[in-house]
Amino acid sequence: MNAQYQRIVLASRPNGEVTPENFRLETVPVPTITEGQVLIRNHFLSLDPYMRVRMDDVKNYAAPQALNETMIGGTVGEIVASKNPQFQIGDKVIGMMGWAEMGVSDGSLLRKLDTTHIPLSAYLGAVGMPGMTAWYGLTQIMQAKEGETIVVSAASGAVGSVVGQLAKLRGCRAVGIAGGAEKCAYVVNDLGFDACVDYKAGNLEDQLAAATPNGIDAIFENVGGASFDACLARVNPFARIAFCGMIAGYDGGDMSIHNARMLLSMRVTLRGFIISEHLDLWPQGLKELGMLVAQGKLKFRESIAPNLAAAPEAFIGLLKGKNLGKQLVRLIP
Repeated sequence: MNAQYQRIVLASRPNGEVTPENFRLETVPVPTITEGQVLIRNHFLSLDPYMRVRMDDVKNYAAPQALNETMIGGTVGEIVASKNPQFQIGDKVIGMMGWAEMGVSDGSLLRKLDTTHIPLSAYLGAVGMPGMTAWYGLTQIMQAKEGETIVVSAASGAVGSVVGQLAKLRGCRAVGIAGGAEKCAYVVNDLGFDACVDYKAGNLEDQLAAATPNGIDAIFENVGGASFDACLARVNPFARIAFCGMIAGYDGGDMSIHNARMLLSMRVTLRGFIISEHLDLWPQGLKELGMLVAQGKLKFRESIAPNLAAAPEAFIGLLKGKNLGKQLVRLIP
């Protein structure tokens, strides 16, 4: 085994948009594990929008990412050394080892994975945190019912793609919002949404009206800004909004809302949520998601950066909407 591995640390906090200079690639020695620990060779790293929020030193739901420390991030990999009786060499696991080729854990935040019917990488996407985010927002907050119209922004992404497919399985009309003709074609033709609005086409309100002739009963909001504002204009009485993300504003974009009055006049329920605070429901949600993926009823796509050095550019691309599906980084040749 190599005596060294690579990791990426946060070198500086962004001033506005994230740049490659905010990160630093380091080569460090492989640590020696002690009693109760395991050493993991990471295979894939998950890149997610929440990482942008953690890069700023501001009040938030979690502590900011520390400077000169390994960037936070979910990983899947394989146990290569173990002094913990709960884990054997060769076990596949998911954890939070961060932007690094290897990591050490005491096992408390690791979960063993069964890759018989589900690809290892899917545990970072449709059968992982993004899938659970979609499942929780749809079932617990939106409470989507048969015949209702639901709208999901960033519909071609890791979370949005699952929201729409789960809604269709529950008999809803699923409408996506995505950027560009290619993404919209994928959302409708591959994922089975009823319609997809291209927010880059310049006629957002007209497209949304055509796609939601009976109004909107529930919204899964990943983006904020203009698309969210347009959706608010079309909500039905007692609509429910699962407020998951505001990626349009993470790098300082315009987040103004002109239709906020609809929240009152339509008696809308709007709830923000952080999926890591609802771990009690993960077994139920992951069981359903895992079965759907294994049966081929829940489709997903992955954008994979080739190595750790490519992670910063891939992350910047994610924030600009360049990825299709789940953005991953491959950490093994």
